[in-house]
Amino acid sequence: MRKTAIALCLALTLVGMASAQNVTVKLGIWPEDTLAGDIAMHQGFVKEFNATYPNVTIVPAYYKYATDTFVSLAETGQLPTIFESWFTEPQKLIAGKFVKDITAEVKALGWDAKMNKSVLDLMSKDGKIYGVPRDAYALGLMVNVELFKKAGLVDKSGLPLYPKTWDELAKTAKTIKDKTGAAGLCLLAKDNAGGWHFTNIAWAFGAKFEAQKAGKWVAALNTPEAVAAVQYIKDLKWKYDVLTADPTNEDWGTGFRELGTGAAAMYIGAQDAVNQPTQVNGLDVKSLALVPVPAGPKGQFSLMGGTPYMFPANATSAQVTAALHYLEVMGRAPLVNAKTVAGLKADAQNRKNQGVPVVPTFPAWTDPAFLKAQAAALDESRNVDMRLYNDYYAAVAKKGNLRTEEPFAAQDLYAELTKVLQAVVTDKGANVQALLDTAQKNFQPLLDKAANK
Repeated sequence: MRKTAIALCLALTLVGMASAQNVTVKLGIWPEDTLAGDIAMHQGFVKEFNATYPNVTIVPAYYKYATDTFVSLAETGQLPTIFESWFTEPQKLIAGKFVKDITAEVKALGWDAKMNKSVLDLMSKDGKIYGVPRDAYALGLMVNVELFKKAGLVDKSGLPLYPKTWDELAKTAKTIKDKTGAAGLCLLAKDNAGGWHFTNIAWAFGAKFEAQKAGKWVAALNTPEAVAAVQYIKDLKWKYDVLTADPTNEDWGTGFRELGTGAAAMYIGAQDAVNQPTQVNGLDVKSLALVPVPAGPKGQFSLMGGTPYMFPANATSAQVTAALHYLEVMGRAPLVNAKTVAGLKADAQNRKNQGVPVVPTFPAWTDPAFLKAQAAALDESRNVDMRLYNDYYAAVAKKGNLRTEEPFAAQDLYAELTKVLQAVVTDKGANVQALLDTAQKNFQPLLDKAANK
């Protein structure tokens, strides 16, 4: 009876939305000012949305999630109605009571049953749901095909002879640096993104940064495997000299700029960001490849994460419901109807128009009909040679390839690892073991606070 009552209540809310109730939605997922084509697409979405919900006012309110400013914005009520975060963040935001419980709204639409179970778990606590997924990603290695061609590293078909192992990457990067003058690899060492990318490298060397022992979570930042991975990074800088001029100035955005402008030949990235080197930074759509993350002595893994849509704690039920229906118009809802199909096609066509590779997503929804419609929309606007991407998709589909981020205090872990990276790329004499011992000492109390309560 309770579920029926909730569904009825939400149904009445929808009726109210479509008739008399005035609702304002500050759309934090609005594109940034530089993406004119994306803005035009959203303006079309708003027009379509308001045809059904004329009483809902959509206010563009572009927001980029940042850990150093989020809390202050949340506490002062300045967050937009809907915003994007990272899969590492929901549990922290839920614990801080910064985000709204949207269980009733999601269940009323039936979306909970169509969500990837592992993704649902990431955004839930005590049976309550606090977000819905935009999409998921799996890290790979982005390649500037033109630089590989200039270095003579392509096969007879012009496809890049990309490195299969981290040892091969060092040698490939050296060849590119010697023959073109461009950096072989853009390594991040400015902020938490440096530690994030590094964990994916370190796993291939056998590192595992958190583990349960005797019922307690313990940190493992200073193991021989982690030391070997950091030493590899140090060698990229001092033995091979294949990194960009100052990795401590490289962050997520500059990495794509280095790749897109031809300043670097390789960069760790995922399928959800293929617009960054192309649309944002000018690389020709046919000059980007996405290949598997190289393997190390202990295996080949791809870090899987993703982007959730979340809502501030002060959002109303009507605002949440309106925002969810806006996602439907965008083609981001797990439904197949005229609106969602039109949204999927508009998104794929916009990517093609803006010079963004139209490649398969890494979906967080599981509804077969929706996935089929999504794939059809992408195929219709395909603008790249999929041979530049097929090995990546084959790799991430292999059993045992995907790994989620470390389970607790991931951003704190990344911050500690970034400090280590900064030290080894700026000091040739840096003691790797000592640096990791310090990182271990710093991180364990943070892990205790997050996991050993």
